[in-house]
This record gives sequence, C-alpha cells and structure tokens, in this order.
Amino acid sequence: MSTPEQRLAGLGITLPTPAAPIANYVPFTITGDLLIVSGQLPLVDGKILHTGKLGAGVSIEQGTAAARASCVNVIAQVRAALGDLGRVRRVLRLGGFIACAPEFSQHALVMNGASDLAVAVFGDAGRHARSTIGVPSLPADAAVEVEGMFQIA
Repeated sequence: MSTPEQRLAGLGITLPTPAAPIANYVPFTITGDLLIVSGQLPLVDGKILHTGKLGAGVSIEQGTAAARASCVNVIAQVRAALGDLGRVRRVLRLGGFIACAPEFSQHALVMNGASDLAVAVFGDAGRHARSTIGVPSLPADAAVEVEGMFQIA
C-alpha cells in the first residue's frame, strides 16, 4: 500500500513551501484530532496560476487547474502542520470559493480539481464532504481558493 507522499510523487507533484498568511490569521489550527487549514490560493512558484472570474474570461479547465493547485497548497500546509501526511486519517471537508460571473453555474466541475486530487493522494480517506460557493472576488484576483478540514492521528 502506498503512502500519500508516494502517491504525490507518482502524480509528479512536489509540495511547495507553504505560503505565509497575507493578513492576521494562521495557516492552520489543530484541536484534538482536527486539523483545519485556512484557504489557499492557486500559487505556483509564487504566482497566482489563474486570475479573474469563471464565466468571464477564465475557462472551466483553467478553474479546475486552479482548484487543483490550491489543493496542492492545502496539502503542503497539512504536511507543515503534521510533518507526515501519513497522519491524515480522513479528509473531512473541502471548501471551495470560485470567483465567477453572476450567471456562472458550473462551480462543482471547477471544485472537482481539488476533490479529485484529495482522493488521488489520500485514497478512500480522501473522500470528503464539500461546499462550493461562487463569490464576486478573491484575494489577489485569484480564480479559486480552497480550504480543508482533516481528521488526524
């Protein structure tokens, strides 16, 4: 049975150094067996992968890639918090915020970029509850932001 780190390597993903908070909050909190990760933007090499709004210049494919990149950054925060992704017992919830035009309605397809990655990395333990919300804007004009809640050992 492979570990989450081995699955990441198999996907060709190297976790980045987690992003520092850009305001008055912490990147994660732990209480009991819960790890909560603050919203992560789709930063790749220090730059936002896709900016703008879904349905107004950003395609579903670009939004899905942004959700996946945001989830990579959530997982990087998990590793920073725990030191070992093997401590994740279950991905309990992912929350997705999709910057979009008012008429955009394909939020679920976009957020699948994050959900599919969670399952690919954590296997059955990656199956999670989820909320996906359309918003008028996000920090740094990011197209997507993803947050997470994890049960840990």
